[in-house]
Amino acid sequence: MGDKTNILVPYRFRPREYERPLLVALETGVRRVVIIWHRRAGKDKTCLNATIREMFRRVGAYYYFFPTYEWGKKVIWDGMDKDGLPFLSHFPPETIADTNEQEMKVTLSNGSLFRVIGTDNIQKVRGTNPVGCVFSEYSHHNPRAWDVVRPILNENKGWAIFNYTPFGKNHGWEMSRMAQSNPDWFYQFLTIKDTRDEDDNPIITEEDIQKERDAGMPEELIQQEFYCSFMGSMTGAYYGQMMNRLREKGQVTSVQWEPSLPIDTWWDLGVSDSTAIWFTQRAKYSNEVRVIDCYSNSGEGLLHYIKHLQEKPYIYGRHYAPHDIAVRELSSGQSRLEVARSLGIRFEVVPKLSVEDGIDAVRRTLSRCWFDALNCKEGVDALENYHKEWDDKKRQYKTNPCHDWTSNYADAFRYMATGMKNNNYSEVDTRQRRAEGGFNVFDILVDDEVRAFNVFN
Repeated sequence: MGDKTNILVPYRFRPREYERPLLVALETGVRRVVIIWHRRAGKDKTCLNATIREMFRRVGAYYYFFPTYEWGKKVIWDGMDKDGLPFLSHFPPETIADTNEQEMKVTLSNGSLFRVIGTDNIQKVRGTNPVGCVFSEYSHHNPRAWDVVRPILNENKGWAIFNYTPFGKNHGWEMSRMAQSNPDWFYQFLTIKDTRDEDDNPIITEEDIQKERDAGMPEELIQQEFYCSFMGSMTGAYYGQMMNRLREKGQVTSVQWEPSLPIDTWWDLGVSDSTAIWFTQRAKYSNEVRVIDCYSNSGEGLLHYIKHLQEKPYIYGRHYAPHDIAVRELSSGQSRLEVARSLGIRFEVVPKLSVEDGIDAVRRTLSRCWFDALNCKEGVDALENYHKEWDDKKRQYKTNPCHDWTSNYADAFRYMATGMKNNNYSEVDTRQRRAEGGFNVFDILVDDEVRAFNVFN
């Protein structure tokens, strides 16, 4: 397709045979696309060029989503293909009206706008009106991001592409199953056996994969990355296998909460990122932990979360937060512990342990947990997907967790596992504390003791 200067798009891009069906699908009006391609098949190069072409077909805003802002900057904004061609060079230079480096935004002379956005701050999308979106490496995204964008595209008849390589049986797997059976969706699944270059040579050969094996790449990761396997737990997952066993044993199910017992909450309080909260219930003489609810949001202050608790039908027992809640902020001279107290919520502080010790505590605790499948879906997904960071240079997992959308839920659960000692109640305890007014989220301190500073021994 050409504009009035006879520049053709896709520009500086000749699609391979296996890449053409995606372009045809968009051209014929398909509005939902799932492509599951093996690593190094050219997902982003193809999707970017498809997006640029659509920017000339319909004037509007087009968003290219990555799991994080940094990821998007590395892959698209600063990225190059194997021949050293920058991805941004696929925008015909004569058609560019403006480029904003800070916002990773390109504006075309016809008024269309292209922007790279990290869904780690998906709130920025609210109130906007994109007509085309790509979710790159969707299996790594916070699944809530699609819920934010979906109603926008439904209203303006926009389209969405989800490209990814499998990452365990998470929301990417669920979308794959749905798309295969939905006639309104275009679905394409390609392993290394299905992709060849312009000269009909394999994109990746079996010899290439054997070199990866010889270099120490785990077989499970090879099957995932090159043969698009969804089987087994996500590679590098801390709790994946344990969560699978809980599902098999029926411990991710419908969990009824007992109104006669209090609900404890466990918080990971974010500053620039999300805050996550778990809601649990325990009886005094029972070893089981009923995980009945969870909640996460970003860009909100403490009052937002307190109001959310107040809107629930629960009777609350204790509220727990990590040790750094007591650190005073230089700007205000107050700690968030004191701010929370002024808003009517008293936090207890969980023990300070290393991340490794906290992860071990979670592993010891999970077998006792029963999760409500509906209310805790997002949190359960996060626990299943919480994983180690991968080192591309050393071709092995690092010892530290990857910081992504799963981290806040995983951190809050870690605080629960390390701080749960002595927080169970009997029904007699419940009646006594209710009589004392101890189960109201807006508790009032009547003495000088700040229980929130107590740390369990």
